[in-house]
Amino acid sequence: MRFRHPDGSTVHLSYCTNVHAAEDLDGVLAQLGAYAEPVRRRLHRDRLGIGLWLARDAAHDLTSDPAALRRLRGELDARGLEVVTLNGFPYQGFGDEYVKYRVYRPDWTEPDRLEHTADLARLLAALLPDDITEGTVSTLPLAWRTGFDAERRRTALDALCALARQLDALEELTGRSIRVGLEPEPGCTVETTADAIEALTGEGAPPAHRIGVCVDTCHLATSFEDPEQALPALGRAGLPVVKAQLSAALHAEEPHRPDVRAALAEFAEPRFLHQTRVRTGAGPRATDDLDEALTSGALPTEAPWRAHFHVPLHAPLSPPLTATVDELRASLGQLVGGDTPLTHHLEVETYTWQALPAGLRPRTRAQLADGIAAELGVARDLLTDLGLKELP
Repeated sequence: MRFRHPDGSTVHLSYCTNVHAAEDLDGVLAQLGAYAEPVRRRLHRDRLGIGLWLARDAAHDLTSDPAALRRLRGELDARGLEVVTLNGFPYQGFGDEYVKYRVYRPDWTEPDRLEHTADLARLLAALLPDDITEGTVSTLPLAWRTGFDAERRRTALDALCALARQLDALEELTGRSIRVGLEPEPGCTVETTADAIEALTGEGAPPAHRIGVCVDTCHLATSFEDPEQALPALGRAGLPVVKAQLSAALHAEEPHRPDVRAALAEFAEPRFLHQTRVRTGAGPRATDDLDEALTSGALPTEAPWRAHFHVPLHAPLSPPLTATVDELRASLGQLVGGDTPLTHHLEVETYTWQALPAGLRPRTRAQLADGIAAELGVARDLLTDLGLKELP
């Protein structure tokens, strides 16, 4: 979906396909017909943007076989789908029954991460619509924090500098400009926008015209960052918002109450990490997962908790829990509500549909397509409320 910003530029809205478990090219192609095209039809659009997740094996299939890449591009065109952004954070196995900490490997200290991301950039340059010359890729924020020392930071930043050089060469060769954004996430070495500024503006940092930040509004809210302060700070630091992922976190206003804790326990599940945060007078307190937070004494209960659980944008949660949709709205106001957009690539990223409590999960393909379309409808309304005009 494309929108015209009041400044005349085009803002792209897509949904991220990491919600679908597809590890190889056949799986990617299957999801286009099973989900993406039905979502487009539900929205009554001739064209729908998708933020492709290409796992390692799928990316290898496409980079090693030009005919396979042509086939994917042909399928996208035939189904009324377009790609301007890729999700390069998960490397493989994102649809496995157990993901947790595995999603952070390989990290930016490991050669496989650089190779994979460079492959994604080359693929995106070939998949961009004919009238678009700029694409974006999101990636993990260097590494998980454990054991990340100064030497590993240097290695990671060197890899990003090497990537930037490859992206420069790619633009010279193809005329397509691909930028990569680190996605701050709770528990990682780059957890907040302030961490991103420190990592990407210091000595040895990669050039900002290639490497910037991917703002995930669920992560922003989970860390209790104020979008009206955090997002302008990126601009003042000279860091571009390469792309933004539109998502909402789980909020518990009164975590001391037994009914609130029981409701939270419904969201503690075995597949993904659900980092949980609380603000105190002495600073933030944190756990790596929601079940850990619910252990007696793990976190203070006098102040609200937020958990890294991407909850659907369109369906209000039942009390006593809520979603951070107000924080999403405030973030969008900063991202695209000003005189000029901070970013032109927006991506709805609710990948946790099958991790929701049983009563909230979609039971059929049609129900999942309904939910994704409804989320995109919410995002569309938020954008038009800010003065953007939806384009045909």
